[in-house]
Amino acid sequence: MSQQGNFWGGFLLGTVVGGVVGGIVGTLAASRLSPVEPTDAEKSFSKLEAKPDKSSKKRALKPPTEQSIEVARRGLEDKIAQLNDAIDDVRQQLGAVNGTVREEEPEQNLIQES
Repeated sequence: MSQQGNFWGGFLLGTVVGGVVGGIVGTLAASRLSPVEPTDAEKSFSKLEAKPDKSSKKRALKPPTEQSIEVARRGLEDKIAQLNDAIDDVRQQLGAVNGTVREEEPEQNLIQES
């Protein structure tokens, strides 16, 4: 029993001493390194943080018009149709790879126009 108590005491003491020694060595090693110059990307990013873009604020405050909503809706419908076509193509390719060729199913529109 006494050996088990000595083990945990030594383990905790070693952890604390190792942490302190590691912290001191890490601090000394970091202080001896030369300071790193920021890259061009970091410099430009800090400039963007300092000066917010005024034109983006104006766009965000502008209410959408009926025409812009309709254009966005049509664009989304086109993208959904493209995605559906791509999904069908992949499904057919995977079916051919797995050896189960499916017959062409009638195309079902996921979006119903009103």
